[in-house]
Amino acid sequence: MKMTDIPFGTTDWSQVPRTEHSAEAGQAFWQTQHFGSIRVRMVEYTPGYVSDHWCTKGHVLLCLEGEMETELEDGRRFTLKAGMSYQVADNAEPHRSRAPLGARLFIVD
Repeated sequence: MKMTDIPFGTTDWSQVPRTEHSAEAGQAFWQTQHFGSIRVRMVEYTPGYVSDHWCTKGHVLLCLEGEMETELEDGRRFTLKAGMSYQVADNAEPHRSRAPLGARLFIVD
């Protein structure tokens, strides 16, 4: 990820519209901002959320609240609790998430 041509700015996330995204179970709500080629999101997974796809997009993800489980296509599983993060490159390791208790995330990709 190369960050260029992005002037200093602030984001009031309470003013960014929420959009709903599909899931196998539960719901995902995104608040999304774009800065050049960088996408920045505040994401909420409702309790019982289960992703409906394997993701190959690279991310830097910080769990702000709750707990999120990430499964890699090779079977490994990781649990993020509030204050924990992960990072993965584009097309590196397909992953999918679930949030049995719900979670709030900050994601940059």
